Amino acid sequence: MERTGAQSGADARATRRIVTVPSVAFFWGDDDLAAGRAIDHFADAVAADAGGPLERLTIRGDRNQAASLIGQINERVATQSMFGGGTLAVVMNVGALTVKNEDRAALLALLPLIAPGNALVFLEASPTGAKEPGQKRVVDAVKAAGGEIRAFRSPKAGELAGWIEAEARQRDMKLGAGAARELALRIGGFVIDNDAERRNQTRMAALELDKLALYRGGAPVSVDDVRDLVAEAVPGSVWALTDAVGQRDAVKASALLERLAPSTPEPVLLAVFHRRIRELLEIGDLLASGTREETLPKSLGLHPFRVQQLATQARRWTVAELQAALEDLLQLDAAVKGAPGSPSRESQRRLGFTLWITDRVAPARR
Repeated sequence: MERTGAQSGADARATRRIVTVPSVAFFWGDDDLAAGRAIDHFADAVAADAGGPLERLTIRGDRNQAASLIGQINERVATQSMFGGGTLAVVMNVGALTVKNEDRAALLALLPLIAPGNALVFLEASPTGAKEPGQKRVVDAVKAAGGEIRAFRSPKAGELAGWIEAEARQRDMKLGAGAARELALRIGGFVIDNDAERRNQTRMAALELDKLALYRGGAPVSVDDVRDLVAEAVPGSVWALTDAVGQRDAVKASALLERLAPSTPEPVLLAVFHRRIRELLEIGDLLASGTREETLPKSLGLHPFRVQQLATQARRWTVAELQAALEDLLQLDAAVKGAPGSPSRESQRRLGFTLWITDRVAPARR
C-alpha cells in the first residue's frame, strides 16, 4: 500500500523518537544543579520530538502511599495526550516506591507502557562520594527499556574553580585572574577530603555569578569584587573543621565545632583531629629537615593537591606546637573514654574541645 506524506512523516517522527530520544531516564549524583539542567534538556528533547511542550509532574516517593503514587504516574505517562503536549513525570526518592515487591513490580511494569509524547525521569539524590546509584533494579529496568542513565557528580576539592571558569565562559562573562579561585574558596570548593556536603555548591556558584555579573555589567570580575560580594559559606563538615584547625583559624574552628558537636560523636572528632595533627607533624618534620615539597606526594603516597594543602597548613605551626596539640588530644581522648579522674559530664568534655582550640589551635602571640 502506498504511504501518504502524512503517514511517512509520522513514521519518520516515530523512528526518530526510538533512535534519538528515550522516553525514560535515570539521573543520579550529588550535583543538584547539573541534574536539574539535565532534566530540562531531556524535557526539551522529548517536547521537540513530540511537537509540543510537556507538562511536568513531580512526585516524591513515600512508602506509605506507594501504590497510589504509582497509579498516578501510570495514569499520566501511559496515556497519550490527545491535544497539546504530553507529560514528563519526575520521580524523586524512588526507593520509597520499591520497598514492597508488588510495588516495585508495578512501577517497573510501567516503563514499556510510556505513551508517545510522554516521558519519565527517576532522580536519585546520591550521597557525595557514591560510586554507583542505589536503586540497581530500577537502573537495570531503565537500561532494558532503552533509557538513559547519567551520573552528575559535584566537583571535588580543587575542581570547582575550573567549573566556575567554564560556567562563566558559557555566559560570555569575564573573570579576572584569580576570581574563579577566590569564589570557589569562599563557597567551600577547597575543603579537603570527601565527606563535605557538596550538593548545592555548583548552584551556589551559579547564583554568585549571577550577582557578580549584575554588579559588574560587562566588565571583568576581579578578586576584590568576589571578596566584597560573596560571603564565606564553607560546607558543614568535620573536614571543614579540621581544615580550619590546620589553618589555625580558631574563630572558624570554634564556630564549626559548635555546629557539628551535637550531631558528631566525640570519638569521630578526636579521630579526625588526631589524624590531621599527625599529618601536619609528619610533613612539618620533613619540611624542617630540608625535604622539598615537590617530592612529598611520591614519598607519602598522597595526591599533589592534598600535599600542597597540608604543607601550607604545616607551615603555620612549629613542630613543638604540633607536638603540644597532639599531647592535649591524648588527654581529651582519655576523658572521652572515661579514664579515672577525667571529666565525666558531656558539657565538661565539650568545654575541653573548645579549650583545645583556644589554647592549641589559635596562633600564639609572639
